[in-house]
Amino acid sequence: MNRNSRRHAVLTAASYIVKNHGVEKLTLEAVAKEAGISKGGLLHHFPSKEALLIGMVEELTDHFVADVTARAANAAASAGKWSRAYMEATFDDINKGGISTAFTASLYANPDLLVKLERVYSDWQKNMENDGIDPVQATIVRLAADGLWFSELFGLGKIDEDLREKVIHSLRNMID
Repeated sequence: MNRNSRRHAVLTAASYIVKNHGVEKLTLEAVAKEAGISKGGLLHHFPSKEALLIGMVEELTDHFVADVTARAANAAASAGKWSRAYMEATFDDINKGGISTAFTASLYANPDLLVKLERVYSDWQKNMENDGIDPVQATIVRLAADGLWFSELFGLGKIDEDLREKVIHSLRNMID
């Protein structure tokens, strides 16, 4: 296993622990065990729990940002491409738990880790407002997608699958 694949295995293990057991269960020992490496091997890549958290949040954040950007780029010049890209990436993440895991870890351990994402969200909002559809509707779609996402993330006011799909369909119709 090369250096990058070990690092990736460690970050995947850390994400798995946070997503499935909670950030409070994230220990260097637990991550090393989940990744199938020694604690010394883990410390070679991440010399502290803080460094591990930073690495995990950065990787998950970078992946989400790349996903939204790629979806918008692949949509050619269609109106609403940024709103659609954000909404689709967000709904896909509900099932994967990538950026949701980064939010959870950051809020628990170090909210400053989300500063980069704050800037990206600001840019996305501007892109959505200038995306060829009504800026109010674009913003409503983003905020509704965030609301559904956070409802699922925190288990607050979750809705059944049928209603969830109808909400998503209605949001898509606001963009098209």
